[in-house]
Amino acid sequence: MVVDEELSNLETQTFSAVEELLSAVSYQGKGALQKRVTALRELRRLLSKSVFPPIETALGAGAISILVQCLSFGSPDEQLHEAAWCLTNIAAGKPEETKALLPALPLLIAHLGEKSSLPVAEQCAWALGNVAGEGEELRKVLLSQGALQPLARMMLPNKGSTVRTAAWALSNLIKGPDPRAATDLIRVEGVLDAIIRHLKKADDELATEVAWVVVYLSALSNVATGMLVRSDVLQLLVERLATASSLQLLIPVLRGLGNLVAGELHTTFAVLVPGREITDKVVEVLVKCLKSEHRVLKKEAAWVLSNIAAGSIEHKQLIYSSEAVPLLARLLTTAPLDIRKEVAYVLGNLCVAPTGDDGKPTLIVEHLVSLVGGGSLSGFIELVRSADTEAAKLGLQFMELVLRGMPNREGPKLVEQEDGIEAMERFQFHENEDLRNMANGLVDQYFGEDYGLDE
Repeated sequence: MVVDEELSNLETQTFSAVEELLSAVSYQGKGALQKRVTALRELRRLLSKSVFPPIETALGAGAISILVQCLSFGSPDEQLHEAAWCLTNIAAGKPEETKALLPALPLLIAHLGEKSSLPVAEQCAWALGNVAGEGEELRKVLLSQGALQPLARMMLPNKGSTVRTAAWALSNLIKGPDPRAATDLIRVEGVLDAIIRHLKKADDELATEVAWVVVYLSALSNVATGMLVRSDVLQLLVERLATASSLQLLIPVLRGLGNLVAGELHTTFAVLVPGREITDKVVEVLVKCLKSEHRVLKKEAAWVLSNIAAGSIEHKQLIYSSEAVPLLARLLTTAPLDIRKEVAYVLGNLCVAPTGDDGKPTLIVEHLVSLVGGGSLSGFIELVRSADTEAAKLGLQFMELVLRGMPNREGPKLVEQEDGIEAMERFQFHENEDLRNMANGLVDQYFGEDYGLDE
């Protein structure tokens, strides 16, 4: 009852605030500016209130058209700032409420320009970032209206708060799925230099937002990935990963690093050359993340390692001879399922060379024997028992390597000792055709009528 009464009061106050703003905008007498600013400030205060801000009430009372009026060119900065702030709060609402900002977008974009004061430009960037974060449809509208260039230019100076807001808004604007915005952004003159400068010198908060820009650039655009790899960005990400303690910063830094090494193979080979200092440092910082108490860092680090382990023989040996392998082997049996799957990709990739003429991966027997000897087989068989089809497939693929590749035809015996036959037989009538065929094929091939007769 109390909550309902509070909401009702809030809605009444909001309706009155919009009416007061309309009156203030119409008023031309003495103190007109102060009257408008006071009315805007009250509306902004109400829109910032409670878990359920009264956005719907404000929209129903006609707030958008009045706020657009308050954004008109030549208006004083204080008025522009408060109007943009009101729109920022509305843009943070439900999807249909965010879409109500469409009439305001051209003016919000226009006020990003160099003639605007920094507080006004930053507040407009914040509003546009909220709009861009709502979905692909609104991102397309913003891009078609030219939001990308002025936001990109806001990233160029060394003005912390403004750059941080612009970087955050750009992350929302380029996040896809269309890669063109990411390519257009990296091609804006000065943007790559600004990214490098901010990653090198900025505080953790600004570096975090810039790192997210790198994440989306490297995830969506091959052009951007190539330019980033050829610059100092990879080195700077590794340095940040080695020294940072903020989880908010470490996550995008690690993900950006993973995207860059997951690019085209020749790019990875050009950057991660075994024996080079940068390569050793990459593995070192990934090991640090595997040791972290943070679940997300462990998962992301394993994902990056799986990308490296999918590369050349030299890259596989680089990881195999590092401290990462015993850590991964332990995580395979102790970590939550989502981490265990990423770990399984790393360990599986370490055991296979590029595919042979028969279409099957060529085995790296030394790695396989070492992992099985270290107890990894039981972890993979546990994945086979999982209800998660991706995990089960990873488990079956590793079992196939063991059955086919262990010296002296030891594979079947080792799988049987770990109750692997029983784990595979549960797929005999499984609804997933791939898993059913894979499991039944392995049982038939390695545990048929003749199994055990030679003993």
